[in-house]
Amino acid sequence: MEKTIREQILSYVDADFQKFTAALLPTINNVLGVRLPVLRKLAQNIAKGDWRLYLETAESEHFEEVMLQGMVIGSVKTDIEEVLSYTAKFVPKIDNWSVCDSFCAGLKITKHHKERVWEFIQPYLFSKKEYEIRFGVVMLLNFYIEEQYMNRVFTLLDQTHREDYYVQMAVAWAISICYIKLPEVTMAYLSHNTLDDFTFNKALQKITESYRVDQATKTTIRGMKRKRK
Repeated sequence: MEKTIREQILSYVDADFQKFTAALLPTINNVLGVRLPVLRKLAQNIAKGDWRLYLETAESEHFEEVMLQGMVIGSVKTDIEEVLSYTAKFVPKIDNWSVCDSFCAGLKITKHHKERVWEFIQPYLFSKKEYEIRFGVVMLLNFYIEEQYMNRVFTLLDQTHREDYYVQMAVAWAISICYIKLPEVTMAYLSHNTLDDFTFNKALQKITESYRVDQATKTTIRGMKRKRK
């Protein structure tokens, strides 16, 4: 008799990895401890079969079950509108940075439908819910740090509701990616923005942590740090 998806997930539980992962995800308490390559392989197998039935009936009790659903959505071969339909159903299930970031990185179909997905993520960027906003910001940093989008990206990052920690960290991360890819326009933005001090300073920190930024530039960036009020 074929194992259920949950039974397959449970068969790969690693107690030591559970402790490691749980420590990285302090906002949740439902981590089983299954390594991501195992989930990716399972997602690929599901995507080759009746993935629609799986997504309509999938259980979401555990972190890995939600992560798997996101991976399946990123793996299926279908049109963009169907992917976005399932994405809209999935985003409310995101309750931690790991699922959010993995899901966004997996939506590679975005590369072929930039304007359609840009339109789709706009409401999330103006949401008041922490992980909906993070979803929008991480989609920006994965797929839209390109010259033709930069003015729009900076405008959105400046307007983003940033009271939540995981939003602030995503915005800082996005700005660091902007700097690494397009330093001149990003430096101009860093000189004129409405970022709160925490997010601004975190962006500077992340830029200086990059091995792709030279030491002289890192010194300049560190000198831009704002004093906390």
